[in-house]
Amino acid sequence: MDFNFTSEQESFRNEVRSFITENLPPQTADVSDEGMYDQKKFDERLQFQKAMAKKKWNTMAWPKKFGGLEAPHWQQMLLNEEMAYNRAPSGGNHGIDWVGPALMLVGSEEQQKEHLNKIANADDDSWWCTFYSEPGAGSDLAALQTRAIQDGDEFVVNGQKIWTSGAHRSNWGWLAARTDPDAPKHRGISMFLLDLETPGITIRPLINMGDEHGFNEVFFEDVRLPKKNLVGEQDRGWYHLAVALDFERSSIAGFSGSRKTVEDHIQFADENPHKIEQNPDVRLEYADRMIEIEIGTNLAYRIVHMQTSGIIANYEASAAKLFSSELNQRIAHTGSKMLGLESLMRPQEPRAPLGGAIGQSYVTSVSSTIGGGTSEIQRNIVATRGLGLPRG
Repeated sequence: MDFNFTSEQESFRNEVRSFITENLPPQTADVSDEGMYDQKKFDERLQFQKAMAKKKWNTMAWPKKFGGLEAPHWQQMLLNEEMAYNRAPSGGNHGIDWVGPALMLVGSEEQQKEHLNKIANADDDSWWCTFYSEPGAGSDLAALQTRAIQDGDEFVVNGQKIWTSGAHRSNWGWLAARTDPDAPKHRGISMFLLDLETPGITIRPLINMGDEHGFNEVFFEDVRLPKKNLVGEQDRGWYHLAVALDFERSSIAGFSGSRKTVEDHIQFADENPHKIEQNPDVRLEYADRMIEIEIGTNLAYRIVHMQTSGIIANYEASAAKLFSSELNQRIAHTGSKMLGLESLMRPQEPRAPLGGAIGQSYVTSVSSTIGGGTSEIQRNIVATRGLGLPRG
């Protein structure tokens, strides 16, 4: 097996690096997801993604007729890898990640014409969030209870969503709601396009342990949606939702970002050798972390290789996501051991080592093994679909 990239692939990687250098001011790159939600940094994110849109890089894997490049999987992977390593604000719009691909497969021609080019062009009025989780339906998403009851040519929505990333910055939402309350829980769910200017929607902030406003809880009170906003077949939304979730990443961005983080930690340790002298075991832990990053990177590369070969990566993607999430937490723990009490300093403290990134990561990484599918769910998928173990 040849683990080297081709000259064509290396040429594209260099092109991405040059693009980042030209379009990403140093102060724009951020070690925290707060960069997506702070207004100034959010505006910078939009401008960066507009620059990407000119090269069709936001949607490079999409068909050309929808504003993409029909680029191969490896090209998308290299882009994600370089963007994450350089902490470029290249993601966050769920219209690119989930909504667009789902509309291509099950959306109407009218819906495709109205939304896909706007998403591809990074238009100001086309930032999307996803309304999935509810207070009683997280990992068991099919248990959702938000209702959408048909009333003539409209649907009336009532219910609540929670942990909605970026809802306060979004223009549109991708909504999962129950349209048949008497059907089994995996049936009777439908998917809708939701204009967030529609009356009856209330968005409230949820502040995380890092004092960041990324999540929201959202309430729907008699929200009326035109029937044309129904996506795909009514009561078949669970399967449309599952199609959208299949477009999740290979986790290469997580491993690439972790590599940059550990390199920053090691550079700090080199410049402050007393930190290692006080706790020599930390040196061995960082060696473990770098080995784990190499392992995780190859897990992600394998997924892209499978996709390139026309093989659907299922439990393999769960294994990579699981490994990435838990690695993120281990890196934060190792960094805290290196800094000792100084790891308690957060970004608001000017004297904080590494700008407070380690302390911030320690508290925010708690959610790594919950968001995007809990570690328990990922292990179940690996066990049943990968190892063939029985359920229960």
